[in-house]
Amino acid sequence: MAAQPGDFPGLRAWAGPVMPACTMHRANALAPVAAESYERFTGVPSVLILASVRCGAETEARMLGIRATRRAPIRLSAGVITLGVLVATTTAATTATTATATTATSATATSATATSATAAPVTPAAAGSVGKGPVVATADGAVGGKTTSGTDEFLGIPYAAPPVGPLRWRPPQPPARWAGVRDATQFAPHCPQPPSPFGVASTSEDCLYLNVFTPAGSRADARHLPVMVWIHGGSLLVGESDDYDPAALVRHGVIVVTINYRLGALGFLAHPALAGRPGGASGNYGLMDQQAALRWVQRNIGQFGGNPRNVTIFGESAGGLSTLAQLVSKGALGLFSQAIVESGSYDLTQAPLATAEAAGEAFATKVGCASQTAACLRSLPVSTIVDNEDFSGYEPDIDGTVLTQSIGTALASGQFNRVPVIDGTNHDEWRLFVALSQLPPEDGPPVTAANYQAMIAATLGVPAAAAAVIAAQYPLSDYSSPSVALGAVGTDAIFACPALTADQSLSKYVPTYAYEFNDENAPEVSLPPLGFPYGAAHASEIQYLFSLSNVAYPSVLSPTQQQLAASMKQYWTSFAGQGFPSSATGPRWPEFNGTSQQMLSLIPPQPQLESDFAAEHHCAFWALAG
Repeated sequence: MAAQPGDFPGLRAWAGPVMPACTMHRANALAPVAAESYERFTGVPSVLILASVRCGAETEARMLGIRATRRAPIRLSAGVITLGVLVATTTAATTATTATATTATSATATSATATSATAAPVTPAAAGSVGKGPVVATADGAVGGKTTSGTDEFLGIPYAAPPVGPLRWRPPQPPARWAGVRDATQFAPHCPQPPSPFGVASTSEDCLYLNVFTPAGSRADARHLPVMVWIHGGSLLVGESDDYDPAALVRHGVIVVTINYRLGALGFLAHPALAGRPGGASGNYGLMDQQAALRWVQRNIGQFGGNPRNVTIFGESAGGLSTLAQLVSKGALGLFSQAIVESGSYDLTQAPLATAEAAGEAFATKVGCASQTAACLRSLPVSTIVDNEDFSGYEPDIDGTVLTQSIGTALASGQFNRVPVIDGTNHDEWRLFVALSQLPPEDGPPVTAANYQAMIAATLGVPAAAAAVIAAQYPLSDYSSPSVALGAVGTDAIFACPALTADQSLSKYVPTYAYEFNDENAPEVSLPPLGFPYGAAHASEIQYLFSLSNVAYPSVLSPTQQQLAASMKQYWTSFAGQGFPSSATGPRWPEFNGTSQQMLSLIPPQPQLESDFAAEHHCAFWALAG
């Protein structure tokens, strides 16, 4: 029987207007109007969004805690904890000093000395100087890669001009062409960000590069292989393409492209002065970069042996959110044929442009641009921007160009790029964030029976009475520890049930395949052991698809976990190849529908079907809070 309001006494006392919408003071001012003018979607119907969905992108960013560690140890913003555990204990000046030696753009002012749009981003190697590695001719010039263990790698290829000086906070522009063969055997700089376990510090604005991984010799064979474009996560604040080695996916006969895109304030700041015209759009530059990379793929991937008509975009966390954003963006129409969303449904409601621009004006004042001019903002040192970012998080906004409506609204109404979709979450997403709150430098208190309700209130931004209702729904007696109980609350409210909402919307219009990653013994590679199990925590599934670098606690999958990883790679790559997932060793993956709600449980050694996801994650309870 469907749950009724009376099933949860006291729930209506805090539902609706009483429950905060997790609206927060953001510094993510969005940038100038895109060069292209995208056709607007029309006919937007009203849609009921879960209260948990309304928490928005700040959920991931706050809980990942990307922020300067010398600020207040724990901050509550709209009742949601902002954790500062990812950033190393360094000042912005130290960050600039320790940034990668390949940084190409100075952390000082970029106005007078910045590289122009027509300057070559990197001096290419002379023809023939890259040795005997594979060479491919792109529309901008030839690139010389290397062959490693049966994979041809072409690294650090520019897909757009360096967004520096007058190009800062503007839509990406074409890269300069080059003569000869460009050395593509090393990764290029990645986009500015603070140091963290989820990304290497950088102050290089010259960062719009991608990497292409192909089966050795595929370009010569002209096999027109399926293409998978990976969008990394990291709260739209940190992360880089070179952390993910896709060789194991490539061995399944696909080409994988990994990309950098602008992050933080440089990628998502909105400000009226940055608009291309008075009252025009600003912001969403990181999403524009992703679209520019996809256009590069359309123009060039055929030269590498790929099929531009069969491109799958996929990403995790903020990369999954980006994938959803591209699904609903008119500017991405025709640039991909399938989409895979991993833990990306945590932010289905975006802020309006006016809200984002107000935050952008506050940011301008904070960094010394009280004049509120584009010239002042574009002359700021990179270090000043990174050090003063809103570390509680960035998200796309409804700028009227890249996004014309919220993601959830577009999915519910069918106003999106209709391609097959895989969408899923991890069973214990929030345990990662519970752990982050207890680790240095925050050193927050552990979750106990005494503070359990207070921690619920802080996590979800609800009053004490609401927290009591939630605690009754998630009694401590049902869990091995208070930390695990709080992890279940956060998982269900912020990730699982919003993902179910997305599945229900998507499945009305396109083939949709839902999953839950359920390996309770998945290695935690980013954080140290604590007093409770991580379970199938946020981001723990990535290691089953990629070999990961830049992890603090490397681990080797067990034999049964390797079996699961093999099945997952088969499902992901077959989906890229044929538009539906299949595996020689796993069960048939049925399409999701709102009635049976069948999905695939990714559990070792082999996946199984499950149909009790909504009950397991208390989604009827959270729906009543909408």
